[in-house]
Amino acid sequence: MLVQAYSFTSAPIAKALVDAHKRGVKVTVVLDKSQETAKYSSAPFVANAGIPVFIDAKHRIAHNKIILVDDATIITGSFNFTKAAEESNAENLLIIEGKPKLMAAYQKNFKEHREHSHEYERKDK
Repeated sequence: MLVQAYSFTSAPIAKALVDAHKRGVKVTVVLDKSQETAKYSSAPFVANAGIPVFIDAKHRIAHNKIILVDDATIITGSFNFTKAAEESNAENLLIIEGKPKLMAAYQKNFKEHREHSHEYERKDK
């Protein structure tokens, strides 16, 4: 499972990633640089569970919002992975299945961003 997020404060999404990781699913997360210091970021929670977390600081904003669930399912849209998006914002979320060429493009994009990102390090260690 590959995750790219701009804002990542959703406890239910973070817990789902950790649960998947515990079941043996390989999970990797790439976040915007704001998540290194954001007060309610879920980055420490998923990193402490052993999920590799990376920070994409190459861009002014790493505004991606995707989850590549497997080799066939893409989740994307305006939906930030936040409580506000879940409860009060006007958001859209698109689930795309069975489009191998599109999946390959998303995987390539993820790989490019992962490669220029640095490992997340908690500031409160």
